[in-house]
Amino acid sequence: MIRRRRLLLGAQFVLSMLGAMSVSAIAHAQTGKVTVVTSFSKDVTTPIKTAFEKANPGATLDVQNRNTNAGVKYLQETKSNNQVDLFWASAPDAFEVLKSSQLLQAYKPKATGIPEKVGSYPINDPQGYYIGFAASGYGIMWNTRYMQAKKLPEPKEWDDLLKPVYFDHTAIAAPSRSGTTHLTVETILQGEGWEKGWRTLRLMAGNFRQITERSFGVPEGVNSGQFGLGIVIDFFGFSSEASGFPVKFAYPTVTTLVPANVAIVANAPNTAGAQAFVEFLLSPTGQEVLLEPGIRRLPVNPAVYDKPAAKGLPNPFKDKTLGARVKFDVDVSEKRTAAVDSLYDQTITFQHEALKAATKAVHDAEAKLAKKDNARGRALVKEARDLIAAMPVTEAEVASDAIAKAFTGSKQPGARQAELEQQWAAFAKTNYAKAKDKAEEAGKLAR
Repeated sequence: MIRRRRLLLGAQFVLSMLGAMSVSAIAHAQTGKVTVVTSFSKDVTTPIKTAFEKANPGATLDVQNRNTNAGVKYLQETKSNNQVDLFWASAPDAFEVLKSSQLLQAYKPKATGIPEKVGSYPINDPQGYYIGFAASGYGIMWNTRYMQAKKLPEPKEWDDLLKPVYFDHTAIAAPSRSGTTHLTVETILQGEGWEKGWRTLRLMAGNFRQITERSFGVPEGVNSGQFGLGIVIDFFGFSSEASGFPVKFAYPTVTTLVPANVAIVANAPNTAGAQAFVEFLLSPTGQEVLLEPGIRRLPVNPAVYDKPAAKGLPNPFKDKTLGARVKFDVDVSEKRTAAVDSLYDQTITFQHEALKAATKAVHDAEAKLAKKDNARGRALVKEARDLIAAMPVTEAEVASDAIAKAFTGSKQPGARQAELEQQWAAFAKTNYAKAKDKAEEAGKLAR
């Protein structure tokens, strides 16, 4: 009897030790270094890093900042010796690229209280390869003091930024350098249609003062008054306003609301730590961190909007009009991402001075024609605008396998990327020169 009791006690001791070892192993797995590649600025990542490490004693979040495109390429190039646990960014099509490349691992979060959709868009990838932790929309921010000093009206729609009054006052980041700007461009293309969307983008870009290499450069420039307006993701505007800068932000009618995501990288060195970070982002504590003045992102947990710190933020779970105009198709966006970015660079970013000159000539001609009308002059101005807006390629051609292969490095037969880019750049350069000539001719007719 005594021997049996000793055996039972011994067995219980062994089981308790094994249990303790299991708990210890789990705790250890969720501590240590958790490496994340992200496009988010330190204003966003630092408060979340601090809160995560506080909630997970022993954990260290190693934040590696790269723009979205560079982050995707980095994971692709280092997949054979991956040292990254998480990818964390705003652009859903970037996650689709990584998913299709089998560079992500599926995970089903344990967090509760989060709906399936924000607006009409699923918060999480249906297969679980990436998880939404916040929602984002795209629009216009402006410096109120700058606007008052320059006597500029507050814009409400993208078309407002085409007006002569905004010439040389607005900035945007190049979509090839910023995943959020790419989403803005793609939102306009999907919301207005290929031809009209590019017309809006071209005529708007002709008014731009600057196309920056960093998405952060736009809100920083608006905050400082370097320029008056910027095309940005919403949280840049909300966080600047909450931090005391004299700025405002507005969503145009043509906008979309999509999740900002986090994903666990395939073959992550610290999968358990990565899972712990995902769970933290979705926890009430993690969601409330998003309300801090330096972040101001829209949480995916509706309950968080009842917190006092959420005052001033739009609530996409109550305001059903937000982003309702555009049914964003991430598959369409993902397939043509590289081609759209290249089209923008070859016809706008790299041709910006010529585009501005043509646009200024059009504005000047219209001003003269307003004082002294001339039918031929008005016809020439219309021709000039059409030349500026003309596209070297159709939507169907961009969606074709030939162009898709050219921009994904395919070795299969098809048009090469460099050749296409040269054609697109030459097309734009020629058209802008012709547009400038026609506008200047129109201006002479109005004398």
